[in-house]
Amino acid sequence: MTGLARRFLVGALLVLTAISLHAPSAWAAAKEPPTCAAISFRALPSGATDGDQDAGLYKSRFGKIIVTGTVKSGEVQTYYVTVNDARPADAGTLPGTVTSCASSKHLPAPGKSEASCVGDRLQVLIEHSGAKRYVLLYARQSGKWGFCSAGAA
Repeated sequence: MTGLARRFLVGALLVLTAISLHAPSAWAAAKEPPTCAAISFRALPSGATDGDQDAGLYKSRFGKIIVTGTVKSGEVQTYYVTVNDARPADAGTLPGTVTSCASSKHLPAPGKSEASCVGDRLQVLIEHSGAKRYVLLYARQSGKWGFCSAGAA
């Protein structure tokens, strides 16, 4: 192989390497979060220490979700959600896309909140409507899902 051919080959390899290193980050930046998602969490065990206890954490490039239970006398009183270390603001009136998202994940339509958000399993439903992201919390009790809360993050 001549010197000129070798330089050409090395140059071409450097260009291809540079392109391949930058391509995944450009692709990841362009990717949008899903419009409808549901994430399952386990409930806290009985006998947990009093105070606020984290029941679960979900982290992705789109944000961090923590489900926390408030424990009193070793029993969970209620659960709540934080998104990126803050509780979501009151959602107000939810759009119809939230109901269809819940239906697609086999959850009841959001309506009146349960008096106490407790159960043996938890689901966080996330629905993106344009620039708004709605975060809903559901708890399963006796095999039936109940709507707990909704917020906009």
